[in-house]
Amino acid sequence: MAKSSQNKEKWQNFTTEDLNRMVRMGWEDRTTFDSIQIQFGLTPNEFIQFMRSQLDKKAFIRWRKRTHERGHLKHSKIRGNDINRFKCSRQSIDGITKGWK
Repeated sequence: MAKSSQNKEKWQNFTTEDLNRMVRMGWEDRTTFDSIQIQFGLTPNEFIQFMRSQLDKKAFIRWRKRTHERGHLKHSKIRGNDINRFKCSRQSIDGITKGWK
């Protein structure tokens, strides 16, 4: 069985809410690949393939450029100890930022 078909089977086990949450977590700068792996069991490479399957081509290119340029935020080993949380202090549990207009 090919690696991509194994990944697709893994993604089918997630609910629609989980899939939407993973996409939001992918766009958030403070959410590391390690926290995504802990919560959903996807390695960084699997998560990149997941984002490729969920986003259109231009959005995926923008996302990869963003994660590459801000890669120090997405990888906990190189991000440093000064950032010890993975979401904004104004952000609630469901991902909505309070007081943001």
